[in-house]
Amino acid sequence: MGAGTQQILLWVVMFAIFYFLLIRPNQKRQKQRNAMLGALKKGDRIVTIGGLHGTIDLINEENNTIVLNAGGQKLTFEKASVQSVVGESVQKQPVAAKKEE
Repeated sequence: MGAGTQQILLWVVMFAIFYFLLIRPNQKRQKQRNAMLGALKKGDRIVTIGGLHGTIDLINEENNTIVLNAGGQKLTFEKASVQSVVGESVQKQPVAAKKEE
């Protein structure tokens, strides 16, 4: 193996390491974040990037904004400012009646 081939092989190995340690995990996180933002719905309890906890009252898809109810105050945020969804949705789900046999 010549010196030129070894250098090319070294660059390929370094690129592979960077890809699997930096690029690929970041792409996975971005895909998960986009899925989370796309699944937001009215009644979800969320935390914003700034640490504000609130419940979604309205989602405006045209402007990519959400209106939060945070302790009785209505606040408007960019959809991208949502850090995470916490707990279950506040909206009550109808409870199915159990049949006794």
